[in-house]
Amino acid sequence: MSAAFAEREVARRGLEERVEIVTGGTHPADEVHPVVVDAMAEIEIDVSDRTPREVSTEELEACDVVATMGCSTLELDADSVEIRDWALPDPHGAEREEVREIRGTVEAAVVALFDELFGEPSDSEPAADGQFEEA
Repeated sequence: MSAAFAEREVARRGLEERVEIVTGGTHPADEVHPVVVDAMAEIEIDVSDRTPREVSTEELEACDVVATMGCSTLELDADSVEIRDWALPDPHGAEREEVREIRGTVEAAVVALFDELFGEPSDSEPAADGQFEEA
């Protein structure tokens, strides 16, 4: 969910040449949970073709900001990486309404992060370059 929302923010803000989104997990699931696919489809974001993948420490240490979802024991040696732990519940096995709530929380966190890093969407000049990683 966070990668899809981040991709949307990149497109909305015209940051395609400035921001790279890398997504993956330290312990990825075998598939995007069907209830997540359904919840994202409700807001016209298609994640049905995505496959979770493992992300390497090297990839994470090359990022400016890494957002974890709360289930990670992530430790990085790179002092330049800012880690944000959003402490979200795992949607696996959750009821549809709980997944909708998680979706709303993820969307708000992603938008707030982009606002913080690049300014409000109406700003004419974004504030910084960077990579955003969801682990």
